[in-house]
Amino acid sequence: MGWGDLGAFGEPSKETPNLDQMAAEGMLFLDFYTANPLCSPSRAALLTGRLPVRNGFYTTNGHARNAYTPQDIVGGIPDSELLLPELLKKAGYTNKIIGKWHLGHRPQFHPLKHGFDEWFGSPNCHFGPYDNRDRPNIPLYRDWEMIGRYYEDFKIDLKTGEANLTQLYLQEALDFISKQQASQQPFFLYWAIDATHAPVYASKQFLGTSQRGLYGDAVREIDDSVGKILKHLQQLGISENTFVFFTSDNGAALISAPKQGGSNGPFLCGKQTTFEGGMREPAIAWWPGHIPAGGVSHQLGSVMDLFSTSLSLAGLQPPSDRQIDGIDLLPVILQGKLIDRPIFYYRGNELMAVRAGLYKAHYWTWSNSWEEHGKGIDFCPGQSVAGVTTHTQEEHTYLPLLFHLGRDPGEKYPLSFASEEYQRAVEHISGLVQQHKASLVPGQPQLNVCDQAVMNWSPPGCEKLGKCLKPPKSDPKKCSWPH
Repeated sequence: MGWGDLGAFGEPSKETPNLDQMAAEGMLFLDFYTANPLCSPSRAALLTGRLPVRNGFYTTNGHARNAYTPQDIVGGIPDSELLLPELLKKAGYTNKIIGKWHLGHRPQFHPLKHGFDEWFGSPNCHFGPYDNRDRPNIPLYRDWEMIGRYYEDFKIDLKTGEANLTQLYLQEALDFISKQQASQQPFFLYWAIDATHAPVYASKQFLGTSQRGLYGDAVREIDDSVGKILKHLQQLGISENTFVFFTSDNGAALISAPKQGGSNGPFLCGKQTTFEGGMREPAIAWWPGHIPAGGVSHQLGSVMDLFSTSLSLAGLQPPSDRQIDGIDLLPVILQGKLIDRPIFYYRGNELMAVRAGLYKAHYWTWSNSWEEHGKGIDFCPGQSVAGVTTHTQEEHTYLPLLFHLGRDPGEKYPLSFASEEYQRAVEHISGLVQQHKASLVPGQPQLNVCDQAVMNWSPPGCEKLGKCLKPPKSDPKKCSWPH
């Protein structure tokens, strides 16, 4: 979902009344970032509080390649990483994930092995349908076992865009919250819906209801669901004891535009890129009785901060035996403070850019290759900026491209190299980069090896359903990452 997809962030059709109300009752973050411009690395960062280059969710197969977790990937979240739900268990929390996991689909990477007590959802995205011979359809799980597959038992109509998955995910959330409230059990719910990811879908009652087409229908259904979850918390009398945060894992995928791509507002490019449109996200914090209504923060925030903030709320300290990149946002949210910190924009194994204050320095630029661009793959449609949205990987290490995001949020006008403003800002940011790189210990890359034999052929529970498929012979290969 993009920064510009919500009415509270200026989307003109104003079709997100519940999220807009959430913002009016809580705090809007205008400068909030994901840790990667792609789904699985950013989700790994959210749950570990660590950059993907530290937690292993990156590839070294080609410089600065975005890599994610398709079903033939061999890797996943390492046992050495401590996930938020594992830590919250120590404070007596019951943890549930609803929706997309995307941190590895092999048995050792199962979410219930990494701190979650319950799961209803899928290890991968809802791509397909597949023929179950070259590639299996992707399973949905309830806890330890699969309960069916996308397109077979859980229908997605690619012609009409109809699917009732968001409604299933909503009901799971409401039931889980009711159960925990009845047992007076503290809980962590990670509601990871994916209706706005291509192929975009919405349930029948929302199809055709948006001015924005099918993508807008999906946004409207997500908005409606968030409204029902917040109302449920209020009706159960636990809203003042529940911290809720809404954000996205990466910017809108302009490669899917205009029909299935969202809006990144005034920002450059979208998903896959380290320009603002790829990594700046809509973000809302809500906690009635604690967060002053109508707050707007310019704090530089990150999804990794949700790790540290959640631990703080639970009365826990972050692990001290590893580098944690997230910060505790409670002083920002509750007292209106601003904490000075940089934002690091990674693409694969490369630090592409750094933001400090209102300045952003690009050390590398790249949208996607000329070869891909020639095939119609475009991460910045209609947004070419000479020397910035480059189709070859351009290094600017010795003379970074510098933008002032207050005056130029669209990254269209690099500051003059000769100006005093440039010299001062780059000197400051260069110091932050040196400090960061000096202490960086990259994790073992998890997204380098692919093998068709590890795909979702025979997940646990398949035998009960008669849905086990015969895997091919194991043949590990180096994964290919074109962009």
